[in-house]
Amino acid sequence: MIDLIHGNPLALFVSNGTEEAGPFATHLPVIRDPEWSGEWSEDLAGARLLGHMNRANPHWKALESGSVNLLTFTGPHGYVSPTVYDVTPAAPTWNFTSVHVHGVVEKIEGIENTLAVVKATVRAYESAFGDGWDMSESLEYFRKIVPAVGAFQFRVTGAEGMFKLSQEQPDEVQERVRRSFGGRECTRHQATASLMSKLP
Repeated sequence: MIDLIHGNPLALFVSNGTEEAGPFATHLPVIRDPEWSGEWSEDLAGARLLGHMNRANPHWKALESGSVNLLTFTGPHGYVSPTVYDVTPAAPTWNFTSVHVHGVVEKIEGIENTLAVVKATVRAYESAFGDGWDMSESLEYFRKIVPAVGAFQFRVTGAEGMFKLSQEQPDEVQERVRRSFGGRECTRHQATASLMSKLP
């Protein structure tokens, strides 16, 4: 679950809304809070995450500190055609991976504290996905835009992972699915094949 979150950090953040408005859902980047020095537990409880969104988003205006919310992370996935199984009868399916993280939100107050979240997010993503971009020459620009940013801390109370990767099929069928995914040009399918090789 931790690897999936780190590798797929654009989460869907879901909060209860009013009876009239219904729930709120916003895609946003999420990182591990760099000030949290704890160890990940089996269900991720106790972990601290950071996120941010535009303050003009109605979701931000409806968000309350102390409220329980949900972050969903989607990992590699792909359609499995019965032609891959090479058996009859068969039915198509969709292999997928996801983690649902429950937790309590605390809004972060103050320009400097919000700026710290933005900077921590840049450092985390440049390290994992970027080219080591130096943000120092853009900090004044950050200061101009950060008043429009709403940052929050997410204190995890628990998480569930779902890794549906043809485990219900016989070994030889699983291997055919893995080879089929691994041989496609689509990187999403290749990543799914890689996970199938790692997980029992």
